Amino acid sequence: MYVQQLEPVAGSLGLSALVATLPLVTVLVLLGGVRLKAHLAGLIGLVAAVLVAWIAFRMPLGQTLSSAAQGAAFGLFPIMWIVVNALWVYRMTVHTRHFDILRRSFGRLSDDPRIQALVVAFCFGALLEALAGFGAPVAICSVMLVALGFEPVKAAVVALVANTAPVAFGAMGTPVVTLAQVTELPLDTVASVVGRQTPLLALVVPLVLVWLVDGRRGLRETWVPALACGLAFAVGQFIASNHVSAQLADIGAALLGAGALVAVPHARRPAAEPVRSAALTGVRSEDLDEQDPPREVARAYAPYALIVVIFSVAQIPVVKDWLAGATRTYDWPFLNVAAPEGDLVGGNVFTWPIVSTGGTLVLLAGVCTAVVLGVHARVAVREWAATVHELRFAILTVTSVLALAHVMNLSGQAATIGHFVAAAGAGLAFLSPVLGWFGVAVSGSDTSANALFGALQVSAARESGLSPELLAAANSSGGVLGKMISPQNLTIACAAVGLAGREGDLLRKVLPWSLGLLLVMCLIVVGQSTPVLEWMLP
Repeated sequence: MYVQQLEPVAGSLGLSALVATLPLVTVLVLLGGVRLKAHLAGLIGLVAAVLVAWIAFRMPLGQTLSSAAQGAAFGLFPIMWIVVNALWVYRMTVHTRHFDILRRSFGRLSDDPRIQALVVAFCFGALLEALAGFGAPVAICSVMLVALGFEPVKAAVVALVANTAPVAFGAMGTPVVTLAQVTELPLDTVASVVGRQTPLLALVVPLVLVWLVDGRRGLRETWVPALACGLAFAVGQFIASNHVSAQLADIGAALLGAGALVAVPHARRPAAEPVRSAALTGVRSEDLDEQDPPREVARAYAPYALIVVIFSVAQIPVVKDWLAGATRTYDWPFLNVAAPEGDLVGGNVFTWPIVSTGGTLVLLAGVCTAVVLGVHARVAVREWAATVHELRFAILTVTSVLALAHVMNLSGQAATIGHFVAAAGAGLAFLSPVLGWFGVAVSGSDTSANALFGALQVSAARESGLSPELLAAANSSGGVLGKMISPQNLTIACAAVGLAGREGDLLRKVLPWSLGLLLVMCLIVVGQSTPVLEWMLP
């Protein structure tokens, strides 16, 4: 048995924590400073984590490699299993051109560019984040906004800022699922707390978007539909994450937000011509004038309706218990780890939810989508294989980062850092979202940031007497605000709208909003850690 040590380096907690940060520093420097590709930085960081665990923390090499293998296995299933199948559904809609029909449907909702920004970037972007994540919402929404007539830089900025509130529950809840796994906290509890933080962002972001499109006038003239959209989104995300399913949080919120816009009469009125000329300098795509048969419009919405229905049915107690019956639990080989107190850690066991996991449910929705859209089985299989090929580097990145996270967690590196950071005391509540923000800003992924810092947050919380669930959730909630400034997302946005090499211009435009919203989140978490807002927590 390997017993974790908190002070393995010269008997000093400070020196041990400094050495334990080397894998993280390696990844962050390679990504943010050297600008190395994410999958290469992840692999090099993994090597650093293995060496620190083996040499400094004296974890047997066999157990160190076994913990890395377990992390990689979790990265493949359920995390990338969800992402691959979600993106597969989207690819089939593109193949059958039903995605174009969906885009035209959104474009006809209103001629007001401020409302179009809310519909496309905020609501539809949230739907894409729920299904795919990993930059897909920014790329797709940027292109859609340009087609609606937005100037490329403005389209990219709007898409980047909009991709915040839904991120914590993106890719069918992958970030919070990962957070629950690495922290060993119940998924329902983690999702519940995150669902009491990010909805507050949803109230603000739509107002920011109409400001970005048309400045003070945009805010003055369209604050009612923007607030209605944000409120509906926030309510939907709160209810789904707390009472239905974390995997459905963004889907329900996006649909409610869009529904609120449709319900507000002011949102459907055409914009005055001065607004269009002031806000837009692009060329509107002529295919928006093409009329689509109602039957095809219904089919375009069908894939998302199928996902909602399947996930909803899966939450019925009888069905949920039946699906859970297929879950398998294994003793992970060559791994026998105990915490410093002597208790066995959860990493010794690997749980495989074969059927009940979100990825399998999305796969079922994808099969149904192929039938509804008339996609031949051979074509559907080819699209699935193409999806795997498209995500090959993302798969390598996620598996390597999660392998690194498992090595750090099981060797005791994360616990050592957590004990050291806990010295911040009450100030830890303010710093907790900043840590998540920094992780996402560098890695481009809330999932990766949760894998890297989730266990650290919990360890620090326990040492300082704060709620582990609160700080774990704060890591994810603060992380979503780093998404808009991550080099990965900036590059995706520039490539989508033909602005290659202009990442610096976009960064200067979105950084103030990222920092401002981060400050808001830090104050929310501080409030929730005190009697002032403690009533908000479950």
